[in-house]
Amino acid sequence: MDGRGFTAGIAGFCTGTSDAWVVLQEYHKLTGGKDAFSKYDAVMKKLDQSNSGSVSGLDGYCSVWSKLGKSDAKFRAAQDKVRDEMYFDPSQKLADKLGAQLDVTRAQLYDTTIQHGDGSDPDSVGALIKKTSASFKADAKGSSGSTLKINGHNVDEIVWLTKFLQVRMDDLKNPHNKETQKEWAKSVTRVKSYQYVVAQKQYKWGSTIKALNNDGKATTVKC
Repeated sequence: MDGRGFTAGIAGFCTGTSDAWVVLQEYHKLTGGKDAFSKYDAVMKKLDQSNSGSVSGLDGYCSVWSKLGKSDAKFRAAQDKVRDEMYFDPSQKLADKLGAQLDVTRAQLYDTTIQHGDGSDPDSVGALIKKTSASFKADAKGSSGSTLKINGHNVDEIVWLTKFLQVRMDDLKNPHNKETQKEWAKSVTRVKSYQYVVAQKQYKWGSTIKALNNDGKATTVKC
């Protein structure tokens, strides 16, 4: 357990971090409030208020999620809406603020926002961006064709991203929130895959990209 309760869905929505409850509320709006998840509302509301990773009272929750995820377009739509509002849109605003132009950077910030969150804690995507940018004390040249303005210095975007990936890797292995350490340490492939993409100089993406799968093996992803 990582202190986040059950994790499920397109963006890994957790019962212990409020976003799963937001998904259920969006789904209720589409169903009129009477659906297979309604029986969990009281428990989910308490978990939302306490940010507890407890799964007590959630018997059968994962089975319901799995079934509706496969069969109910409304449930998938609810997930898509919450994913965009809580993770994709905020991540792209951060990318815009940074001045990121390359697909690989913008995608990495999206993935980081999903896993680390957009809050104010030391493990958040914002904290990792701040720590990365603080390391640049002078101009940093590169060949990506995109330059960021960091602390008044001209920093090549891939040089910045390479440092960011190192910072995120370190955080996954040794997060401030120790409850997540065991599980996060298992997810370092999320960073290694992007390091592989950068090493292959796949900065701008089309319909296919070569990356690493969860086993760390090279694979081709098609959109």
